[in-house]
Amino acid sequence: MKSHLRDVQNLIDKRGIEIQKVGIKNVDVPLIIQRKGRDNQVVYAVAQICASLDMETKGTHMSRFMEVLNEWREKELLGVDIKGCLEEVREKLGAKSAQVKFAFKYFIEKTAPVSKQKSVMAYDCIFEGVLDKDDYKFFLGVKVPVTTLCPCSKEISDYSAHNQRALIKVLVSYDDKHHIWLEDLISDIEKTASCEVYPILKREDEKFVTEAAYDNPKFVEDVLRDVVLMFRKNDVIKYFEVDVESIESIHNHNAWAYQLESKGN
Repeated sequence: MKSHLRDVQNLIDKRGIEIQKVGIKNVDVPLIIQRKGRDNQVVYAVAQICASLDMETKGTHMSRFMEVLNEWREKELLGVDIKGCLEEVREKLGAKSAQVKFAFKYFIEKTAPVSKQKSVMAYDCIFEGVLDKDDYKFFLGVKVPVTTLCPCSKEISDYSAHNQRALIKVLVSYDDKHHIWLEDLISDIEKTASCEVYPILKREDEKFVTEAAYDNPKFVEDVLRDVVLMFRKNDVIKYFEVDVESIESIHNHNAWAYQLESKGN
């Protein structure tokens, strides 16, 4: 019987290649997300966590990633500031850089515009943190379904106009001295579309959203430009990506627009 277990991953590697990212992905974890003005929400998240590996070390310690996730999943502020999580990853693995990403569905209560019936709507969200030496960056991502109505169709038709569901995907970055609530970001994005999407619509609500979209026609280019202008005016946001995709109702293709901007701070 062996007196000890040989640690192969700590052997020296002589190929001279420093690995930029190595870790684990598709890890199912529960997260406690802080909500604006309400009790915290526990969400199911899929995590990816990694770190750099120096050129002399043969392999990383995969179990240590899980140890950090298991500890930090119970912290209420994980979704707000994950810098501490990354600092622990880097310390445990002796790495120069670390990265963690959580993808999850976040539920927000919405009220129908006329009937006032309440229901919850799910939004795909991302929390991502990158720590490279002393440089920390946090990214917040959301995917917001909306309604758009084609201005061209409205202009050329004797009656009606084609509308469709569109998806506005954004990724923003800001320093850890500030905070942006998911509720506020999603609400601001919804206002840039022809109309919001609601989980429950009664007849009177359907009439409202149909007419609201007709009175506010927008191309994907219009939606994108409005989101870009909104982010440019926000001094907290230092970097953003905007992706608008219209799931066309009368074409066998989707319309799409994209913009990336960094304010250089």
